[in-house]
Order: sequence, then C-alpha cells, then structure tokens
Amino acid sequence: MTDLSPQRRRGGGRSARRALRTAIDVTMLPGLRNALPHTEVMDGAQVERIDAASMDILENVGVLFRDPIALEDWRKAGAKVDGEMVYLDRGLVRDLIATIPAQFTYHARDPLKNVALGGRQSIFVPMTGAPYLRDLEDRRRGPTLDDLAMFHKLSHMAPALHSSAHHIVEPMDHPISHRHLRITYSSMKHSDKTFMGMTTSPKNAEDVMDMCAILFGEEFIETHPVTTGNCNGNSPLVWDETMLGAMRAFCRRNQPVLCSPFVLGGANTPASVPATVAQLNAEALSALAYTQVIRCGCPAIYGHYLSTVSMKSGAPMAGTPEISLMNFMIGQMARYYGVPWRTSNTLGGAKTFDAQAGYESAATLSAVLHSGANYIWHSAGWNEAGMHCSVAKFIVDAEQCAMGYRMAEGPKWGDFDEAVAAVSDIGPGGHYLGHDHTQANFQDAFFMPEMFDNNSIEQWVAEGSVEITERALTHARKLLSEYQEPKLDEARDEALRDYIARREREIPAAAELNQTY
Repeated sequence: MTDLSPQRRRGGGRSARRALRTAIDVTMLPGLRNALPHTEVMDGAQVERIDAASMDILENVGVLFRDPIALEDWRKAGAKVDGEMVYLDRGLVRDLIATIPAQFTYHARDPLKNVALGGRQSIFVPMTGAPYLRDLEDRRRGPTLDDLAMFHKLSHMAPALHSSAHHIVEPMDHPISHRHLRITYSSMKHSDKTFMGMTTSPKNAEDVMDMCAILFGEEFIETHPVTTGNCNGNSPLVWDETMLGAMRAFCRRNQPVLCSPFVLGGANTPASVPATVAQLNAEALSALAYTQVIRCGCPAIYGHYLSTVSMKSGAPMAGTPEISLMNFMIGQMARYYGVPWRTSNTLGGAKTFDAQAGYESAATLSAVLHSGANYIWHSAGWNEAGMHCSVAKFIVDAEQCAMGYRMAEGPKWGDFDEAVAAVSDIGPGGHYLGHDHTQANFQDAFFMPEMFDNNSIEQWVAEGSVEITERALTHARKLLSEYQEPKLDEARDEALRDYIARREREIPAAAELNQTY
C-alpha cells in the first residue's frame, strides 16, 4: 500500500526541493539578444562632433604605424605616409570601415554553442592576462598550466560565459616562448565553446591560426570565424609592429580582431571624457580601416580598454562614473559606424574579493549592458586591476553575468494572461504560493542566485555563517569535481599535439625572445 500521509508528502517535497538546489545546470545560454534600450548620452549633433574631431585627428595629427609592411600597405591604399606617420583622409576611412560586417557568427567546436555577434547580439567572455591568481584556498600566487586548465573548465561549465578566452592566467611554469601553444591547446581541449587566440607576436598569431586550421579545417576558417585576436594600440595614436603583424595573421585568415586602444584616461588621453572618446575613436578607426586594407570584408570589432587614472597616485581605477559614460558614448559611435564593438566587464581594483570589488564590478556590468556592447570581455575573475584572477570572484561574476543576461532579455510576456487570471483566483488577502500558475513557473519566474545568501540571520548563523568567498570556492570545487571533458576528435587531437611538439622543438625556450619571432 502506498503511504500518502501528510508527513510523507512533506518529506518528499523537501527532498525534491533539496535536489533542485543541489543540481548544477551547466548548459550554455544562447548568445544574448539584448532587449534593453540603449543608454545614449549624446544627441545626434554631439555624435557628429566626436566623429568630426576624430577625423580631424586622423587627417591632421596622424597616427604612427611603426611597421614597414603597414606603411607600404597604406601607401598602396592611397593614404599620405610621411616616415612612420600616416595621415588618413576621412573619405578613405569611411569607405574602408563600410566593408566591415555589421554582424557575424562565431563557430564553436560544438555547433550548438555557435554565437552571433553584432547588432543586438552579445556574448560574455572571461578575463585574460592575469600574472597571479587567488586559488581554491584564496591564496595569491603565481599560476601554472594546471591553473589555466582549471579556469578553462570553469568557463566551460558557466552557463552565461560563451567563450573559454585564452590565457585567463599566465602559466608561469612554462617557457614564455612556448606558452601560446599550450594556452591555445588548453582553450581547445577543456571547452568546446569559442575561444580567443594569442597575439603576443606575429609568429605566435600564425601558430594559433595553424592550430585553428587543424581543429576546424583550413577551408572552414576561410569562411567561418572561430576565434578572436586582440590588438592593443599604444595610446596616444601609435600602432606597433607586434600588434600589426598579429593583426595581419588573423585578418588574412578571415578571423576577427579587437582593435583596442589602451586608455588610461588623463594619462595617455586628455583629462576630459569627450576628448578621450574622440582620441580613442580615431585610434580605433585607424586600426579598423587597416583590417580592411589587409583583407576587405573580414570581420573586425571596434575595441578599447577603458580606465581612468587617479590624479592622487596615477593608478588605474575601475567602476568610475566616467568609465560608464565613455562606454555609453563608444556604443553610440560604434553604432554610428555600423560595426560590432567590444568592452570590458566586471573590472575591479580591489586586492581581495571584498565590497569594493563587488561595487566596482556591479557598476561596470550595469553600464555595459545598457551601453549595448557586443563582445563583453573580462566578464569573470578580474581583480587588482587585472593583476590576479580570483576563483571566488570568477564564480560570482559568472553568476552576475547570468543575472544580467536575464535582465537584458527584457520582460517575458508568454504567460501574462494566465498570470493575471491568477489574481482573480486568489483575490484580496490571499497568497500565490500554492496556485497552479506559481507551481508551474516558480523555477523560472524569478532568478534565484546560488552565490547570494537571502536567508534569515538565524538560519545563516545556524549553517555556519558562511560568507560569499567561501560559498563561491565551495561551488568551484563542486563544479570541478563534476567536470566532464568535451573530448576532442582523436585524429585532430593527435595532429594538434604533434604540431605543438614540432613548434616547441623549433622555437628556442629562452627566457626572452624577440617579439617579432
């Protein structure tokens, strides 16, 4: 006989709810279609004023291209070249950037994880480049290749992260000259999402392209974006041989690059938000135009790294109102030119995962979503001005991106009539917890963060007074214990490992190498 006593039913309900709480869903969310209205802090005349100022800079001040190949390319394209200085006619710039695709699709190893970029389509990408980490014990130390693999696994399992990036942390236990190979392989091996490619030198970028060709096929990458390079400008108004050579390696194979001036507002730009945007815009346009000189029609992304500088210490700051304003303005400029654009997310200058880190990151995330950014980089882990990646912050940032994703989807109207009908069913003074509509929708109606504690103080104390850093680290350990590797095709895996072995024999394992190697 089946026991249907009230006690048994309540116990079964608790078990079901407990199972729901402990189950971890790592299914990747589709690329975000951001439904939020864009925050536009400039009117049309002000947008045109920034554009005119940027074009004046390109025509009359000029941009240094410290690379003989780029200088010759510009001569052939019709630009005025005087030594290393390139003066770009605004008509030429407009014609070139008009050939950049407004939207394109990244193709992942798992086709179900392909993501669109541009227009209203956005993706979240974790941080990269940290020379230190705060590990699973919250200790600050130098990273290893195993630490990098750990972050790639966590990226793979974070639903709101659409990419495994590349060197989330620098693997200090591996020779500098070989790292790009191991980093790229780790991105490919431990996740089947899209990833970034190293641009630390032209030859390193070519190695990444060769590895992409092994993984996806040479003909496939000729017509399908599969990875992303980042090329940083040297503000003010300089592009160097290393970045331009890497840019050519990616663009020639039809792979997108982020054209990213590195802004330290007040230090390498004027101490003015509009003037900073005008300079940054000129720098980004000069690089975007050059991508089309390299290969007309190849995808490219308007990029930047934004920081303001403390006038007390000279240190870069994160989460400031001026950074939010610049994000809004740059979003307007990118849309004015009809190109996809990149920004940085959840940045923090705090030394630990503390309240400062949370406030800085939350302020940035909100501004980024309302700015309409497409390639939302540094979305998880960034702290100490990028000097370390925190495992705890990585976990919480990734959940914050999932919360932001939910907000940016906009209100869901599919069950509106049924939900409004519940008001008549319940009437004044009732509650909805047992209503059929609530029972059918309680899991999806409201985002329920796992990393935030919303219990009473008494329950929190009874459960050990666990704070968010410890909760996040416990969650990271659980994720890693449940990680299942998305296996590479055996033949492609062997070909990749053979390529790495050959290149490591060919490349000297010296501590420092000429970056043009």
